[in-house]
Amino acid sequence: MTTLSATESSAIPDLPSAGVQTREVQVTYDDRIVRRFILASAIWAAVGMLVGLLAALQLAFPDLNLAPWLSFGRIRPLHTNAVIFAFVGNMMFAGIYYSTQRLTKARMHDALSKIHFWGWQLIIVAAAITLPLGISQSKEYAELEWPIDIAVTLIWVVFAANFFYALYKRREKHLYVALWFYISTIVTVAVLYIVNNLALPIMSGVKSYSIYAGAQDALVQWWYGHNAVAFFLTTPILGIMYYFLPKAANRPVYSYRLSIIHFWALVFLYIWAGPHHLLYTSLPDWAQSLGMIFSIMLWAPSWGGMINGLLTLRGAWHLLRTDPVIKFFIAAITFYGMATFEGPLLSIKAVSALGHYTDWIIGHVHTGALGWNGFMAAGLIYWLVPRLFGTKLYSKKAADAHFWMATLGILLYAVSMWISGISQGLMWRATSDSGRLTYDFLETTRSIWPMYVMRAVGGFLYLAGWFILLWNVWKTVRSGKATDVTVTATEVIKSTAPKEAHWAHIVFAPPLALTYMLIIAMGVYFLTDIIGAAIALGFMAFIFILTLMVMGNRNPALGGEHVHRVLEGRPLIMTILVTIAILVGGVAELVPTLTISKAVPLTQETSDGVAQTPYTPLELHGRDIYVREGCYTCHSQQIRPFVWEKLRYGSPSVAGESRYDHPFQWGSKRTGPDLAREGTNAGKSAVWHYQHMIDPRSTSKGSVMPAYPQLETDKIDIDDGALKLSAMKTLGVPYTAENIANASLLTELQGKQIQALLAKDGIDLPWDSELTAVIAYLTRLGKQPDDPIGELMGQTSASSQAPAGTQAARFPGAPTAMGAASAGSPAAATP
Repeated sequence: MTTLSATESSAIPDLPSAGVQTREVQVTYDDRIVRRFILASAIWAAVGMLVGLLAALQLAFPDLNLAPWLSFGRIRPLHTNAVIFAFVGNMMFAGIYYSTQRLTKARMHDALSKIHFWGWQLIIVAAAITLPLGISQSKEYAELEWPIDIAVTLIWVVFAANFFYALYKRREKHLYVALWFYISTIVTVAVLYIVNNLALPIMSGVKSYSIYAGAQDALVQWWYGHNAVAFFLTTPILGIMYYFLPKAANRPVYSYRLSIIHFWALVFLYIWAGPHHLLYTSLPDWAQSLGMIFSIMLWAPSWGGMINGLLTLRGAWHLLRTDPVIKFFIAAITFYGMATFEGPLLSIKAVSALGHYTDWIIGHVHTGALGWNGFMAAGLIYWLVPRLFGTKLYSKKAADAHFWMATLGILLYAVSMWISGISQGLMWRATSDSGRLTYDFLETTRSIWPMYVMRAVGGFLYLAGWFILLWNVWKTVRSGKATDVTVTATEVIKSTAPKEAHWAHIVFAPPLALTYMLIIAMGVYFLTDIIGAAIALGFMAFIFILTLMVMGNRNPALGGEHVHRVLEGRPLIMTILVTIAILVGGVAELVPTLTISKAVPLTQETSDGVAQTPYTPLELHGRDIYVREGCYTCHSQQIRPFVWEKLRYGSPSVAGESRYDHPFQWGSKRTGPDLAREGTNAGKSAVWHYQHMIDPRSTSKGSVMPAYPQLETDKIDIDDGALKLSAMKTLGVPYTAENIANASLLTELQGKQIQALLAKDGIDLPWDSELTAVIAYLTRLGKQPDDPIGELMGQTSASSQAPAGTQAARFPGAPTAMGAASAGSPAAATP
């Protein structure tokens, strides 16, 4: 009996047909690029985790916010971007380049590989510089501003060209399952990143505003945010699992058919699930329901992949006792199973009502990041580095110590966040028999402080384990020598290659043809009832995936082969089908939201007023500072329709209240309270906001918010006001030419009004300080005055400070909305 190699068992090469001529060729793999990416990953991981540890310590000990560029709001996005794009990104590229060359028997393009590596590292450095400086779009996992976004897009195109170049030059006809996952990653990340990061730059610098606003921006962002996790942190790592686990265990993948089901179901279902991040918000109910339903459906393919991975180790479980690589891989797959159970659980509305905005979500995210991505990376590094340097791992005992230290760190982290998050959810909703709230927000913050300390301890243990890995890798590299592998491959002479089946015979195979007919039928319905059709179209398209799952029937038109088997030999067709699978969900959710007025009722009234009107120039300055300081990382601006939230914050939010927010500021975490109605709180005046910004704990005992004394002396650029209003006007905000021409004058007038108000309490604050602008923005949130800019224009004219004719410039067609205080981020009542 012949034993198949681990990565060949599910892609058995065909014997040459009669008349086909072959030749032997020598192929030297480019392992230098793999060495560069894997070592970069190990180093950037330590940097990203170190920043994360600092952020965790700042939440427990806020005095550790030592400088503006080291404040929590700025380094939190630095931490997430470093871990996602620097750590996991470099690890992903290393695994893809190593496995793709061996699965295709083709060398990557040397020049493209170098451009990819150095371009990606420059992007990481640019992020490491700009994010601490507060240059941010404020969209989670997409904070980088437009010049860096362009660079990311270009380098991703280089990566894609390099990968598909290898597929084109391949000497193995059929694509192994790992390559399927790589294709889905390349295609989907490109679509997600471009669509979500569309923005209008401001000519004065790197600042830009998202082309989307409010509920529309929220849906696009979490369509991206959820699927960035899916197609950057999950699908490529699953591809790496399908290649490296069988290699490490010297066992074939458990089930080829299960891998087909796992791949197509995951690729199709994942793209629909983003709205589960927005349950009970002012996003339309139909979109929320779609997100919840498809999230629950994700349980099946996710666990199918987990089972396929774990059962690959059948007959080799003894390796868990002796091989640290297997320990890390199996633990990673186990954490993948846990995270993909918890994710759908949290997408159920009743569970989301408790867990959303709490630390439970933080625990869930880190279970996946530290357990799934981190352990897969560690296993990959321990397996790859000795082979890349022609030696053995320096110390298995050190690797074992790393494993147990990291496992303990994850458990401490996850358990502390579970306890903290559930405590927050229960305390926020607790009411007395008289119908009053039982706990003040800060009481909750003080009660979970021990969990923040425990979280930091867990993070420290995980980081300490990683430094053991760095030492072990260093010693391993020192003991060996960089080597590139050369193999002999059999190549078919193209002039003698057999004729391939016509593409139509694959694309229109009987099972698929029925699916297309159903999709077309739903398309007709789509034209008459867009929202109902979006749901129906999604389920009809799912039949497309089910069809692919059962494409094991032999087709005479394909030479008696299985449809999927033939598809594996046609990368272009597979890429097109993957693109269709991911676009169906995106189009069905995004198109109605972005184009159909009834899908998002932007003019809906609230009990406190009507829909939003544009910000004044000074308020817009303040909002940009709010974004720069990362206030959205700790504050939400979205009140859910629960009794306890109405008691604490005011009436529930509706879509129309944020229709001019480019980008939206709904937030995803409440380390501090919600700010959507903060301006209606009579107890939080401009003086309160000033004191809270300078020293948060002077007004809010137990607050963990950083202090922002520098805002008192830092000045806004008044001339930028006209540029900002002009950009917003381009995006559809109804500013007039007169508003834009008088932007500087309006800024000065409102600033001096706030200055005079504070002067009554003996506070001398310059009218053009950044703190004045922040106070203007915070005291705007939640109130709906009629045409505040018109009022300012009228005051300007009355005091003879404006040119003739600048009386009450109104916003055509805009209802109301400007003015409110918010104990918000940088300053708000952030505990």
